[in-house]
Amino acid sequence: MAVSSPDLKAFLLATPFFGGLADASLELLVSMLVERRFDEGATVVAEGDPGRSMFIVHSGELVVSKRGDPEHAIRISSLAPGDFFGEMTLIEMQNRSATVVAQSPTVLYELTARELYACYKKDIQAYVMVLQNINRELCRRLRRADNRIAELLLSDNR
Repeated sequence: MAVSSPDLKAFLLATPFFGGLADASLELLVSMLVERRFDEGATVVAEGDPGRSMFIVHSGELVVSKRGDPEHAIRISSLAPGDFFGEMTLIEMQNRSATVVAQSPTVLYELTARELYACYKKDIQAYVMVLQNINRELCRRLRRADNRIAELLLSDNR
């Protein structure tokens, strides 16, 4: 079900994914979103599965994990309202890199690769802004990962 409301638009503009978009561009992208609801404990995406969409967290809390071995998952991060995930599959067209599980009842807004391509065809400026926003967030995540690696290596050397 596609969604649209002034409150949703205000929420989305405050997220890193939609920041800086003109009103008409935001309208276009909001019209492409589909609301998805998940119960506590539901797996939203599973590591290794094909992925052709990304999600913006509207409400709820989620945990991102990676398989450490067949019996253990390693918690990578938590997601909260305003965060987004799944964008890597839109850029690199690879399978899901992690598993995301709802820790509480959750409302997400899904944007598919097909809809993002439609955005490219209809509003190239919005498409470029969205890709810049994704790249900024990926850079933030890479910096955090670099810092975590450095901390782990430092603690191992003590």
